Amino acid sequence: MRKIIVALAGVVGLASCASAPRISPAVRAELAPTGKLRAGINFGNGVVATRDPVTGQARGIAVEIARELARRTGLEIEWVLYDQARFVVDGVKAWDVAFLAIDPLRAEVVDFTAPYAEIEGTYLVPGGSPIRSVADVDRDGVRVAVVARSNYDLFLSRNLKRAQLVRVETTQGSADAFATGKADVLAGVKQRVNEAAAKIPGSRVLAGRFMAIRQAVCSPKGRDAAARYLREFVEDIKASGFVARAIAASGVGDAKVAPTASTDRAAR
Repeated sequence: MRKIIVALAGVVGLASCASAPRISPAVRAELAPTGKLRAGINFGNGVVATRDPVTGQARGIAVEIARELARRTGLEIEWVLYDQARFVVDGVKAWDVAFLAIDPLRAEVVDFTAPYAEIEGTYLVPGGSPIRSVADVDRDGVRVAVVARSNYDLFLSRNLKRAQLVRVETTQGSADAFATGKADVLAGVKQRVNEAAAKIPGSRVLAGRFMAIRQAVCSPKGRDAAARYLREFVEDIKASGFVARAIAASGVGDAKVAPTASTDRAAR
């Protein structure tokens, strides 16, 4: 299922005592041109958003940030739910804010804030693999399973020079390709790689990371007033501790609060 739209009132969730800059009519018009804040949520990255197994509703770090944005702006949320990040990008006309990892190709159609959180991208190899380090992966004949058009697929497409990417449509599909020998390495978000490792006896998660997956809020290109507001909003929820509380409440141990925007730019 590519997309499900559910209309819900914005709720406080992990309410912060801080407040973003006062919202102007121009910002409100760009944030919610339909009168509701249409929030695009990506279930392809289970660290930032998942479906509740009982209710089927969205939950997680990105969901709490969307609720906080709705609370501060006084807007009602309309959830626009996607199973993979590529569908969020393809559906840019259907949402007003979305939660994606930063990538130059995606930045051609959306405006990103600085990241609110960072997650590790890691590799998994079979127990008998001669691959011992992250650097060992980029060799002739090595096949790396990835989810098509995921943040790490886009990154590895630019950075791997010798290894071959095996693109699969879903997260489970990439794990299955690795488990059945169709790939020599599984690449992915650390949480998902660890879950796959737990099901494959003898497999090894390589030490270190091949990338930092930088999760941000984004808006469609051309909404400059909304983009400015969102950049200030993200810096405020990092500084106030809201993001840290959302990460703690989610129960995932594979995300950390991103640096402030000035520190983040200096680190690039």
